[in-house]
Amino acid sequence: MPQHKYLFRRATPEDADAIRDLVHAAYAKWADLIRREPLPMQTDYRQAVTAHRIDLLYDDDQLVALIEMIPAVDHLLIENVAVRPSAQGTGYGRLLMRHADLLAQSMGLHGVRLYTNALFTENIRFYRRLGYRVDREEPFLDGALVHMSKAV
Repeated sequence: MPQHKYLFRRATPEDADAIRDLVHAAYAKWADLIRREPLPMQTDYRQAVTAHRIDLLYDDDQLVALIEMIPAVDHLLIENVAVRPSAQGTGYGRLLMRHADLLAQSMGLHGVRLYTNALFTENIRFYRRLGYRVDREEPFLDGALVHMSKAV
């Protein structure tokens, strides 16, 4: 079995195009379901990379996934998790989420929060398997957002 070399690297403004391309590929499957581009596909990543923490995950020198996070006073907010479509279902999402847990702990934060579209049921199941609970739902555009959290 081949060994993989995983590397997390903090994104810089020079990564904005690669981030946008990965996010668009990862979220394209949801556009038909919600009849619009998901919000991460509408983000200006040149601005986001300086305003938020975006960590890139490389596997053998190939960018395969990323996680965008916003530290708050008592928790870390996960704004965006994106995995290249050809790599989905292979454990990268779990690796990204573990990375967020460890980052939150290293920052002295007591929890991790996120939100997702209520129609993205496979994402909600995934987060539940990782120990997240649903805190609330709120109307958003023509649907609803599901807010989730877990203690770390």
